[in-house]
Amino acid sequence: MEINRVNIRTWSMLGERRTFGACMDLYATEFEKLFVMSGDLMSSSGLERFVRNNPDRFLSPGIAEQNMIGIASGMAANGYVVFVTSFSPFITGRCYDQIRMHLGYMRHNVKLVGLAAGIGVGIQGNSHYGLDDVALMRAVPGMTIISPADCTEVVKATKAVYDFEGPVYLRLVGEQNNPIVNKGDYDFEIGKAITLKEGDDVTIFAAGTMVYQSLQAAKLLEEKGVSVKVVNMHTIKPIDRSAIDKACVSSKLIVTVEEASVIGGLGAAVSEYLITGSARPELLMIGIDDIFPHAGSYPYMLKQCGLDADSIALRISTKLGL
Repeated sequence: MEINRVNIRTWSMLGERRTFGACMDLYATEFEKLFVMSGDLMSSSGLERFVRNNPDRFLSPGIAEQNMIGIASGMAANGYVVFVTSFSPFITGRCYDQIRMHLGYMRHNVKLVGLAAGIGVGIQGNSHYGLDDVALMRAVPGMTIISPADCTEVVKATKAVYDFEGPVYLRLVGEQNNPIVNKGDYDFEIGKAITLKEGDDVTIFAAGTMVYQSLQAAKLLEEKGVSVKVVNMHTIKPIDRSAIDKACVSSKLIVTVEEASVIGGLGAAVSEYLITGSARPELLMIGIDDIFPHAGSYPYMLKQCGLDADSIALRISTKLGL
C-alpha cells in the first residue's frame, strides 16, 4: 500500500479495524499463503471486500473462538499464514488455553487480531472491553505483541506481521476518525521503538491510541517548562530495551501510558526491565486502574480512565510537584 497524504487521511477516517480489512484485501493478491478467519465478526473486522473477492480464503467458524484457534493452528501447520479476528477479550481470554498450547507451545504461525481493544467499544461495556488482553498475551511464551499508534501504522504493522515467523497478537484500538500520528512514510520494525518527539526531563513510552494523547500531553507540559520525549513503543513484547536504557540516562522520570490495565501491560514490561538495571529513574504507570470502568462513549471512557491528554499531563505535573 502506498503511504501518501490521501491514503493516510482515508485510513484515519476508516479507523484501525477497517484499515486492517483493507490491508487483507490488498495483500490477498500479493500473498498466496494468506488465509483469514473471524469469529462471526466479518463486518466488525472490515473484511467485507476481502470476503467478496476471496471467498475461498475466508472462514467464519461462528462464535466458537476456541475451535477457531484449533482450525487456524492446523492450517498454519500446513503452510498457511492465518489471521484470526474477534473482539480482544474473546480472541485472548476466551481461548487462552488453546493459544497457550497451539501458538505458544507448538509455535504455530497464527496471527491474532484483537478488535476494539481497550475501551474502544464504548457503550457495549465490560464484556467487550479488552483490559487484560496484553497481560494474558505477555504470559504466553514466544508471543509477540504489537499495538499500532494509528491507522498508517496498522498498514505497516500488518505487512510486518505477515512476514514475521511466529505467533503475534495485533492489538487494534480506537474508533473511526482515528487521530493521525504518522503523516508520511517511515521505517517500521517489530521490536524497535520510534522516537516521535525529543525531550530532556521526561520520557513517555506509549502504545496504541495513547501515542497521540501523549503527544498532546507533551505540548501541555512544555507550556509549564517541562521538556518531554515521546516514544511510540508499538511492540510491547519483546520490549525495546535499548530505548529504555536511553531514557534511564537522559530522563528524571519515565512514564508509560496505555489503553489497558496497568497490571501486566506496557508499564509492567518497562518496570520489569528497569528493576534489572543500576540507573532507575522514577516510573509513573498510567493506564486503566484495577477496576471495571462504567460504560459510555469512547471520549467519556478516556476521560473517566484518565487517558485523555489533559489527564495525562496533570498526572505527570503532579508527579513532578508542579
